[in-house]
Amino acid sequence: MRILNFLASAFIFLASINSLWAQDVSSRTIEDGGTGKYPALMLTEASLPTHTVFRPKDISAFSKKNKLPIIAWGNGACYNSPWEHVNFLNEVASHGFLVVAIGVMPKESGEQVKDRSQSAQLTAAIDWAIAQNKDRNSPYYNKIDVSKIAVSGMSCGGLQTLEVAGDPRITTTVVCNSGIFTNPAASRMPGMPQLSKEQLKKIHTPTLYLLGGPSDIAYNNGMDDFKQINHVPVFVGNMDVGHGGTYSQPHGGEFARVATAWYKWQLKADKEAGKMFTGNPAGLAQSAGWTVEKKNMP
Repeated sequence: MRILNFLASAFIFLASINSLWAQDVSSRTIEDGGTGKYPALMLTEASLPTHTVFRPKDISAFSKKNKLPIIAWGNGACYNSPWEHVNFLNEVASHGFLVVAIGVMPKESGEQVKDRSQSAQLTAAIDWAIAQNKDRNSPYYNKIDVSKIAVSGMSCGGLQTLEVAGDPRITTTVVCNSGIFTNPAASRMPGMPQLSKEQLKKIHTPTLYLLGGPSDIAYNNGMDDFKQINHVPVFVGNMDVGHGGTYSQPHGGEFARVATAWYKWQLKADKEAGKMFTGNPAGLAQSAGWTVEKKNMP
């Protein structure tokens, strides 16, 4: 009997360890969950194993009256994992957003996934979120605001963002450390979208560019985009931190602070957050280290 009891206890212990291991693989808390009202979680959803989701841990706070806007995200270097951006994306999610990033969830060591991503994965992220909102069996049922959708990305992900920016479902566009090459042939990276400046005409939403200043290799391309976009509201913020931005800094650093304010303004109609981008000078211009320009905006 003692042997049977021992074996039973051992089985229960091993089962609990396996359960914890499975949870660790499928979800993880980044830093302290973020500084927003809704501490966030990074996870893989079984219904979308090709992407990584960042969202408030407790989604019971969201309903028809308080919905989660959608943010689709493309990664730098066309990586098929958001391993470089987890602090940034988690911080944004903690303010009440459903962030769906291209690629598999990074391991704790943060090593890169060498597979290349595709622009179509941004569209797939949006498709999935809309479907989840309709699915009565989904924990996201009637909790997602399918009328408020951002498409966003950094570097290669910014080009992927621009490639799909014409999607009529999109309500705002955010391009980080990126811009269409003045000479598309200058890009040699496998999988990087080869876009012409004509693509900018397909943008139909308010658009934010966040660039790393003159030391950012994408600076000239991004600033040229800004100069050529005259048909929609567009704002460009520069902080001289180079191409790597501040994504890996605690809570995503300044880029996360600014991007979150933009998402709040555009996707949640938060006028207080919008003050960072409105006025002459715009609120962000009064923050140390930032230079800004804007068009077609109050």
